[in-house]
Amino acid sequence: MTTESSTWSGLVPIDDTALAVTDTGGTGLPVVYLNGQFATQGYWRRVIADLGTGYRHITYDERARGRKSKKSADYSFETMVRDVDAVLDARGVDKALVVGWSYGAFLAAHWASRNPERALGAVLVEGAEPNDWLTDALEVRIRKLFRLLTPVTWLLRPTGLTPRLSAGQQAESNIELGKIARESALGPVLDAISVPTRYVLASGASLGSKGDEQEHIRASLGPALERNPILKISAKVASNHDWILRKDFRAVADAVREVAGLAAEQAPEPR
Repeated sequence: MTTESSTWSGLVPIDDTALAVTDTGGTGLPVVYLNGQFATQGYWRRVIADLGTGYRHITYDERARGRKSKKSADYSFETMVRDVDAVLDARGVDKALVVGWSYGAFLAAHWASRNPERALGAVLVEGAEPNDWLTDALEVRIRKLFRLLTPVTWLLRPTGLTPRLSAGQQAESNIELGKIARESALGPVLDAISVPTRYVLASGASLGSKGDEQEHIRASLGPALERNPILKISAKVASNHDWILRKDFRAVADAVREVAGLAAEQAPEPR
């Protein structure tokens, strides 16, 4: 693990692309943050500020996200999981606590489940709840939604607030996530997690959801918690899915502290 004390920002080449990465450096416990599906690393600034300089914070923009990360021929979920390792390797980090919001929570769950020797723990914010929410009718709704959003996403693209992906690519990514979220697919992933893991759940709806759809998805987490006691809910907050990192960042930061404490307890005694 490197012991840099100054913040580094730059592009990390991976496959046919390069990702914009920021690493605060230092000797604190490394925390890697995984963004929402089309979000950017800036969403984490309040969480990072609350946690302070005692941690080594590593953020990055996924493929074709933000202003600097480059495009790619591959935007699949599996590739995004592999990118976590590539970023950590590039920054010389052996082990890290992983924090993910929304789409990033699914990435974090998969990465922690597959890498028990590398994951110190996980904080899953408003995501990684096993639920068969994707239906044929919803697929149609998703495709229509992204087509309707095209004029807005094009206008915002130069700011980095929207991805450099077509409406079709965005819809396919969202539909792929629905398949990954199915109980039959995600349940075994959560069952296999063996490092301290805490959920932070929001309330109410999210962009594109209707009625109590989002609360129904959150409720489906119960059986996974019962099967694997290492998974626990740290907090359920008042803000909704889209605003949780802005309005309830302290709850997310507290969950990171909780998992970091558990990871320290489980660390082997020095010889």
